[in-house]
Amino acid sequence: MAHTDHLTMRRALRREIAGTIGLLTDEQDFQTMRRCYRSFTFDDHVTYLRQMEALLRARASQGGHTTLALFDPAEYAQYCAESGLEPDTPSSRTRFTAELAVTGATVPYDGQALGDLVLALVDEAVHQATWEYASTLLARLGPCATCGEDIGRAAFNRASDLVVRILDTASPGDRHLVCSVSGPPETLVSVLHADEDAEGITRLDEAEALEFTTVLALGIATRSPGGLVMRTSAPGTADRIYGWRIRKDGLEPLTAGEVFDAYCTDIESGDLISPESGVDYCAPPDLGEDGGGDGTTPRHHH
Repeated sequence: MAHTDHLTMRRALRREIAGTIGLLTDEQDFQTMRRCYRSFTFDDHVTYLRQMEALLRARASQGGHTTLALFDPAEYAQYCAESGLEPDTPSSRTRFTAELAVTGATVPYDGQALGDLVLALVDEAVHQATWEYASTLLARLGPCATCGEDIGRAAFNRASDLVVRILDTASPGDRHLVCSVSGPPETLVSVLHADEDAEGITRLDEAEALEFTTVLALGIATRSPGGLVMRTSAPGTADRIYGWRIRKDGLEPLTAGEVFDAYCTDIESGDLISPESGVDYCAPPDLGEDGGGDGTTPRHHH
């Protein structure tokens, strides 16, 4: 009887444990692990993913919560070198995965298909890398030579204020914002979703908002070529699209015609693209101060 009680208790405790699994989403990364570590005994990436999905379902059926982290072989090798660990052991991989749970990109398993989970995990990793890169560049700018103010912090505060104003002055409904800042060495793109709930309250993902604001701040601080576009959607009305270009210490509004031209021109070829049906291309609402917005009449297309 006591033995049965112990087993029951262990099963109950197992359900209390939150686990993190490092996932090799990429075939090339999988082959790197096979080539470098004899203790990594999986032979086929497709089979590995299939077995991983079965494991996730089994843990979920037992009431366990599992988080997936993106396992990068290069980062793993560096971690082992810096930590003095033998990389060709399962225990070292487990320790690295535990570290990823704290510092890396992760997504919870909620019963979704593994393919969807992989896409979400890669997307999360890109978001985190974008934020870390933009944050590093902002921090390197240092103080203003004239006034001594921290350039990166001032730009972040300015960008935060602009994002709040844009959302406050936007039409009711769901808002989809995209900010792009051009090189060097590459263009950074960040997306922010601001959806309204049934009470009309705007809901933001904090990590997404932080990344978006940081990228905008970098464009403002470095005066890099870039811009911001917003699409608003609400039941019973046409979607509305607004745009700004990054200028000086803020945003300069695009006219309705400029927004129309930007959306209806292929970036690579320069060829015209047919405009979307039922979409209004508009000048932004007035943001106040020098934030922009000139009240130009919307350019409609139906």
